[in-house]
Amino acid sequence: MSHDLSLTLREQVRRIERPIWAAHGVVPFGIAAIDSALPGGGLARGALHEILGAGGDEEDGALAAAFAASIVAGLASAEDGIVLWCLARLDLYEPGLAAHRLDPARLVMVRAARDTEILWAMEEGLHTLGVTAVVGEIGTLSDVASRRLQLAAEHSGATAFVLRRWRNGGQAARERALPNAAATRWRVAALSSQPIIAQFDAPIPPLPRGGEGWGEGVMPMTNRGGPPLALPSPPKGGRGFFLEPGIGHPRWRVELLRCRGGEPACWEVDIREGKMADATNSISLVGALADRPKAPVGSEAAASERIYRTG
Repeated sequence: MSHDLSLTLREQVRRIERPIWAAHGVVPFGIAAIDSALPGGGLARGALHEILGAGGDEEDGALAAAFAASIVAGLASAEDGIVLWCLARLDLYEPGLAAHRLDPARLVMVRAARDTEILWAMEEGLHTLGVTAVVGEIGTLSDVASRRLQLAAEHSGATAFVLRRWRNGGQAARERALPNAAATRWRVAALSSQPIIAQFDAPIPPLPRGGEGWGEGVMPMTNRGGPPLALPSPPKGGRGFFLEPGIGHPRWRVELLRCRGGEPACWEVDIREGKMADATNSISLVGALADRPKAPVGSEAAASERIYRTG
């Protein structure tokens, strides 16, 4: 074996053995529990990541799109780049993306009728100068196609996201269990929203009809027919707290179903739409219990899956 060939083989071996996040770094979520579960302390740049919905959202892809938007917004802003979004139907809700700080001026959409065409557009986008992230909404993802996307992302340094949108339950059942080359696989599901607690310094406004809220001398009421809320004790001097009307802050269950070099995990998070400067502070953990074991959510989750919450 020649000396040059030996050096080439050793370089190839080092490249294979190198952690996937080492080549281009990571983008952190800014939450210690989530970042510590990911090798390198964040989501690997220059890699392929897969995002699924749950229930009916497996077809609509709304939460998967919102989750992806909150990540690529930070990538595009930090790198001053473009986000290429490839989809079969032009049903992307741009105000919703803007609520997650994805600047429409940085967004380029490509419409294609078939999954194969979307995959081709994604791969071409990953090789295009100035593109920071590529998002593709597809139903069928073969192992070969995913490996091509992973290699293209690794070569260019741009980050790829595949949002799975299945046409029916049969396709969803077939595709869920199939392996692919994505570095991580996520599933996002909606939970009951978090009520917004507002504080009034003085004077206390009249309580809304129905008594949702409290002021000085007013007992805490139930939350829209639910259990009593643990609101702060009303301070002296005519000040107090009350529940703002509306649906409140969105709350998600975010599951890390698979992670190369890591373990599955699950978190409940609150979303602050329209108030985050980047992807690192758009999501906050639900303040509840300490770290504890949790039963697997589905067949894809390993027995070692854990749920992290802050106290």
